[in-house]
Amino acid sequence: MSTLTETTPTAKRKFRRAFVPQSALAQTIEFADDLIHVFLTDGRIISVPVIWFPLLHEATPEQRAAYEIGGGGISLHWPEIDEDLSVASLLAGADWQAA
Repeated sequence: MSTLTETTPTAKRKFRRAFVPQSALAQTIEFADDLIHVFLTDGRIISVPVIWFPLLHEATPEQRAAYEIGGGGISLHWPEIDEDLSVASLLAGADWQAA
């Protein structure tokens, strides 16, 4: 009677964990077509329809370009149109209709 020795490919592999971001911080913002793109410091890009945010949708390109990133990257602010967004709400998919 022979004894089977269990050797599986996973037993010999070193497991490497995938990169899991610990925070989502905005680095820059761009508008293209009907989308707002928020570029994060970890390399991700959040893209959402501008129509979700009526003040941004109606703003001029100059007003859209005049944004501030606050809280070290957690909030977005457009002083000329008094619009505030959070990166967390964008990641969660929150839109103006959900408010």
